[in-house]
Amino acid sequence: MNIVVCIKQVPDTAEVRINPETNTLIRDGVPSIINPYDVHALEAALQIREKAGGKVIAITMGPPQAEEALREAIAMGVDEVRLISDRAFAGADTWATSYALYKAIEKIGFAIVLCGKQAIDGDTAQVGPEVAEFLEIPHISYVRKIEEVSEGSIRVQRLMDDGYDVVEASLPVLLTVVKEINVPRLPSLKGKMAAKKAVIPKMDLAAIGAEEENVGLKGSPTQVRNIFAPQAKADRKVLQGSIEEQVDALLQELRGLKCV
Repeated sequence: MNIVVCIKQVPDTAEVRINPETNTLIRDGVPSIINPYDVHALEAALQIREKAGGKVIAITMGPPQAEEALREAIAMGVDEVRLISDRAFAGADTWATSYALYKAIEKIGFAIVLCGKQAIDGDTAQVGPEVAEFLEIPHISYVRKIEEVSEGSIRVQRLMDDGYDVVEASLPVLLTVVKEINVPRLPSLKGKMAAKKAVIPKMDLAAIGAEEENVGLKGSPTQVRNIFAPQAKADRKVLQGSIEEQVDALLQELRGLKCV
């Protein structure tokens, strides 16, 4: 049973820069980390392997520097990794990204696909569900616990606003997970040594069998027209006094703004 985990290398939020011509993130030379939600997906995959067997394969789509994210995954204990990388993939929106990942996952083979619920650099939460649609398999979002994995099905808890739902689906299936699902393990010394020595297999456009018109900027039906950082507002007021006095002062302010 192959358990495929889609991870993304995202820029450190303190160092984000934007290309003014393409309105895409500049990743070269920017400190990067594994998307935090994806680390929880890696841990969930490793726990499934420990209970039900199988092989964990981490994949990421990105430039050559993204292989560092895969080395971190190796250090955590995954069995195999793949770097989906080609200049043709540059500038992809969520649709084109999902298409490329789908083609790669299809080539690798899978029973379970795991993703973080969203990436902190885009916050769209679209890639996981879109990959599932391309693969034509069930998708369960916001998974907070995996209760049971059998040979042909899986039962999970899906986080809701007022609690959780218990959902069962047949395999193959795609899950997007939330941070409540686990506490990710720290890489072992043995894992770090293996990660340092590992040769990272790469899959380009031809290797995944994708059509060039469906990837990168060419295959992206959505385009960013403009992007900017919001200006900080200086009209802030700190309320002083006891809790009761602060509440009274807040109510007065809200009444003055006709909010209550």
